[in-house]
Amino acid sequence: MSGAPTNSSDDDSAGRSIWTRPHRGTRGPAPIHGRDAIVAAAVELADAGGLGAVSMRAVATALGMAAGSLYRQLSSREDLLDLMVDRAVGELAPYPEALGSWLDELLLVARRQLALYRRHPWLSDAIGRRTAPGPNTLAYFDNCLRILQPLRCGAAAKFEAIAMVTGLVSLFARSEAASGSLAFDHVDFAAYPHLTAAFAAPASPAPRDDLFDRAVRGVLTALLDPNPA
Repeated sequence: MSGAPTNSSDDDSAGRSIWTRPHRGTRGPAPIHGRDAIVAAAVELADAGGLGAVSMRAVATALGMAAGSLYRQLSSREDLLDLMVDRAVGELAPYPEALGSWLDELLLVARRQLALYRRHPWLSDAIGRRTAPGPNTLAYFDNCLRILQPLRCGAAAKFEAIAMVTGLVSLFARSEAASGSLAFDHVDFAAYPHLTAAFAAPASPAPRDDLFDRAVRGVLTALLDPNPA
């Protein structure tokens, strides 16, 4: 954030991620609220109003403190977003030990991740930015790699698969949030023959509830399984 206050005593922290810097600057009085309280307030704001509702000033106001005091603990809003993402990802823990096949186990992780994105719709936007991974995020990747350890493919392919699962999670979470946004009432389909045929056809059953499971299984099998069924 341009114009953000800086603390000259912390110049040695420049360029370091939020995870390798002290929790607060060395100058000024001790803060009323620590990082945990700051991040909790920011997550609450984001849950209610999306990432746009999260600013250093808004978080400070929610905590009853001056915005400038936040900058003694965080250098920027980007630091705050990194902390928020890692806090949310921490909700996926604890991770169970092996439950069966690697595919079944990673599907369970994906289901829990989808539930997480439903609780925190802002995560799709926050993770879409370049982030500095924190301990909870690293634990998530470590668990996914543990699940994929029996597979002989390289690490790059495994990271690609993990990223694809996260992409599917984000897609499904966004689709659910936007469901019903397209209204075809009172539309003239005369110039759109395929739409006309689709809406004229007898009503078909709604998509099965396991669409997410099938999508995750299909992607992972295509990317990682050398002997798909």
